[in-house]
Amino acid sequence: MSQIPTDLKYVASHEWVRLEPDGSLTIGITDHAQAALGDLVFVEAPEAGRVLKAGDSCAVVESVKAASDVYAPVAGTVTAANPALTDAPELLNSDPYGDAWLWKMQPADPAALEKLLDADGYAKALADA
Repeated sequence: MSQIPTDLKYVASHEWVRLEPDGSLTIGITDHAQAALGDLVFVEAPEAGRVLKAGDSCAVVESVKAASDVYAPVAGTVTAANPALTDAPELLNSDPYGDAWLWKMQPADPAALEKLLDADGYAKALADA
């Protein structure tokens, strides 16, 4: 069973979102996603300054099995990409909710978070898949 922290928001496409104290967001892929992909060998995150629409394909994670797009959970502007993943993409396999975040962003509309899934909703989406 995948880990699904209750303090995060989720998207059915397997991204998680953490609301930071300053109102910014940290985005990554879920434990379920990294487990399904297998050993990750490459990550391409969006560059700082890029403006995203909700649902935009904006990052790529590549494993020994496949490459997968990662989607913006909400609209906003990217403020940082995780530099640690350039040299150590395997962090996504060992710490998907911690050091292996993909990017940080400033949301265009903070209320958009309310439309995302909570942990129970994401667990249900996994069970229904």
